[in-house]
Amino acid sequence: MGVELRDDEAAFRTMGDHDLIDSYLVYRARDTLCSVSSGDTEDYRQLLSAMNPEELGANEVAMLVTNLKALAGAVAYIDNVLHNELLSAIFKMSLWNYKPDVMDALIEFIESLATSSGKYVDDCLAMLTCQFFPPGSLPLPKILARKDGVLSRVHSSLKYIADLVPLSPVRLVPIVLDGKPQYRFNNTSTLSLVIYVENMLKLESGVLGEVVRIPMLAGVVDLLLDLDVEIGWEDIKNDSSKGIFEMELEDVDESRDDDLNDDSELPRQLSRKTLGGNSFAEKLDSLMVLTFEHLESCQVADRLIEIFDTLLESFKKTVLTAYKSKFAQFVIFYACSLDPKNCGVTFALMLEHTFFFSTNPPLLRMSAVAYLASYLSRAKFLSVFVVAGTLERLVDWCVKYVKMQDDEINPEAHRIFYSGCQAIMYLLCFRMRSMMDDPQLKPWLVRLPLESILNNKLSPLKVCLPSIVLEFLRQAKAARLFMTSEKFNFDDYLESELSREFGGMERLDMFFPFDPCLLKKSDSYIRPNFIFWSMVQPTYDDEDSSDEDVGDAFAGDNDGGMDYGIMQSLEEQHFDFAEVGSALNKMSITPKDSLLSRFGGAINQPMRMPSRIRPSTSPESL
Repeated sequence: MGVELRDDEAAFRTMGDHDLIDSYLVYRARDTLCSVSSGDTEDYRQLLSAMNPEELGANEVAMLVTNLKALAGAVAYIDNVLHNELLSAIFKMSLWNYKPDVMDALIEFIESLATSSGKYVDDCLAMLTCQFFPPGSLPLPKILARKDGVLSRVHSSLKYIADLVPLSPVRLVPIVLDGKPQYRFNNTSTLSLVIYVENMLKLESGVLGEVVRIPMLAGVVDLLLDLDVEIGWEDIKNDSSKGIFEMELEDVDESRDDDLNDDSELPRQLSRKTLGGNSFAEKLDSLMVLTFEHLESCQVADRLIEIFDTLLESFKKTVLTAYKSKFAQFVIFYACSLDPKNCGVTFALMLEHTFFFSTNPPLLRMSAVAYLASYLSRAKFLSVFVVAGTLERLVDWCVKYVKMQDDEINPEAHRIFYSGCQAIMYLLCFRMRSMMDDPQLKPWLVRLPLESILNNKLSPLKVCLPSIVLEFLRQAKAARLFMTSEKFNFDDYLESELSREFGGMERLDMFFPFDPCLLKKSDSYIRPNFIFWSMVQPTYDDEDSSDEDVGDAFAGDNDGGMDYGIMQSLEEQHFDFAEVGSALNKMSITPKDSLLSRFGGAINQPMRMPSRIRPSTSPESL
């Protein structure tokens, strides 16, 4: 077919009748297709050869364009059995390998075939969505040069097909999601993943968005979480002999935020550099930035709230229930930062309701309250009054829980209650000072019945993570939150069998997910809206407080009622109190001793507090 068509076309062009030429080409294409059924396959074989030329010179390109245009007018004569080789050859063609004239002819054929018969719709949609991935053999400069031309044609074609085949968007969804790159088993480039997700987000925001919005957004979140889970703790850990997962990213000089490539400023024990060679981390970082930019475009288009419900529902189903999510949760954090009054408050209420809803599974409730505490602690964009309102409801729930119990300390039976108490203390470690500095909130905070939920038979101070308890007690004492002279029945707040039973190596009880983001590019988006521990001025940092005053915080005087057993416990554990006080100024959270024997440290070394809050990236916190 190919050679004869070109000779005839040349003859007809001398007549100047282009319509007649096109009609003749279509006629010859129909004749070639029909001849296969009668056993005459000579022209058909020539056609197949023309669709797969060994070389792609000017003559071959012209032949390819001619044949595709002719076939577009003869799609009614294509049989999926008789012409399977032809269809297979066309469906394997990549727009990325051709110039605009071939691309346009190929798109024309695909559109004609998809709209001619329902049996070809899925194959045509699959062929179009395959264009979401540039060929691996194509050099990067050509990919970048052809990207807009290829993808604009693909999305325009998808819209054209949807207009004529209304059910095609519904059928498109599983094709796109099932076409997710198999990054675990091959060397899928970051660029390929980025282009794939870029197209998912373009579908979400395009004319097909009404149908595909929810599954496309959910698919993006699922992919982010899949990459997140592939990043193991061993990829983050640097030197276990120094105490695993100790970091102080918040101490990076904020005046150099624009120069985040300088890893020399980051702490030695754990920095973004430890993830630098991790392909999953690099891919996740790029995809999160792409998602952040999409959220920004939604805000500009005044439709952030429109997609936030979908994003929130996806978060509840995937990220909130994930076992080891490290970074994917920052997508919802960033969305909230773009609209604090609506999205920011809605997210907090969702977490709050998930924790309070008694029929939810215990692990889900504990995960929700950990997310809630971490979110309220770290979100700079939230009003302190929003934080105070949530805190009051958490305290009220804990008070009611205590009143209904007639039980002794039991980490397993009361793990939801202990999670709530720990969340309250963690939150106050970050927010106590700002509340005490507010003339409206200070008297309210002092009146909160904190002592009733922390000093009772259930003994949460003995069960919760010791370093959170220690920091909370120090701030509470300095702020004089406990005005009675009754002493706490608590003389062993350092890590014990009780706290290990509540937490342990494989639990989510002590998970604080919004600790500083270690992904370099993503962090530049999160950082302006994020509260680092170095920004927090604890209540014991008043100018009129001396080191002696801080030390008195652990002595049971008449004002604070702190049991001197705390100091005795420190001494029995061979602590240097000056060293502990210095560590506490950095907000230590995960004590080492419980993990040293498991990760190669010396058991007989004195316990030292890590340099910053990072329970969400330590095995103890899981």
